[in-house]
Order: sequence, then structure tokens, then C-alpha cells
Amino acid sequence: MIKIFKIVALLEGVSLLVLFSNMLVTKNLNLELYKTLLFPIGITHGILFLLYIALATLLKFELNWNFKKYFIICISSVLPFGTFYVEKKYLKEV
Repeated sequence: MIKIFKIVALLEGVSLLVLFSNMLVTKNLNLELYKTLLFPIGITHGILFLLYIALATLLKFELNWNFKKYFIICISSVLPFGTFYVEKKYLKEV
């Protein structure tokens, strides 16, 4: 299950960066591409975010994480590059 969580963490981090780049770069260029890409990128990121939180909750009980570690892992999913940090720091020893 930890391998699946690592993959989802990587994909969730990438989808967040893609969503931000779509919002910041494409929107400011006034391209029609922004409106075309917004829904598929947004729904993909939303599904990956929910999957990330669900897997983190399951792993909390499976690996007996304390609340602080669980909280940091969950909060990192809303920060750019946060999931990459979690994978290096918290999931390396698992």
C-alpha cells in the first residue's frame, strides 16, 4: 500500500503544479487553451487529492503514525512541492 501512496503522492504533486501553471501562465496569456484545459486538469487533481487523503488516513492506522506526522502529510498536499517533501522526509524510512 505504501508504493501506491508514493505513486499517488507524486501524481498529486505534479497535478497541483500543472493546475497552477495552467492558472498562472495560460490564463495571463489570454489563451482559449486555459478554458479548454481547466476542467480536465481540475477534475484529475481533485480525484488525486481525495485519493491522497484517503490513502494517508488508511496508512495512519496501518503504520501507527502519530497525529503530528499525519497532519503534516495531509497539509503538504495543498502546498506546491509539499508531496515531494513528504516522500523524501517521511516515507523514506517506510
